[in-house]
Amino acid sequence: MVSKKDAWFEADMDELSKLVRELESGKVSLDESIKLYEKGVSLFKKCKKSLNEAEKKINKLTDKLEEEPFE
Repeated sequence: MVSKKDAWFEADMDELSKLVRELESGKVSLDESIKLYEKGVSLFKKCKKSLNEAEKKINKLTDKLEEEPFE
């Protein structure tokens, strides 16, 4: 099951990919390129924050596993 947070992350990543493709196409004006870049930076920061949170959760789980003895 996909959570709302996961769905937002996926949507943001898709949007970021679209922005990159638009910028790489060279078919947008300088002003539009700057707007797209600003939006991309914002999306990147949001996605990076989500990934950092996920990494922290994984590290906590891994640390717990290492603390518990296997029998």
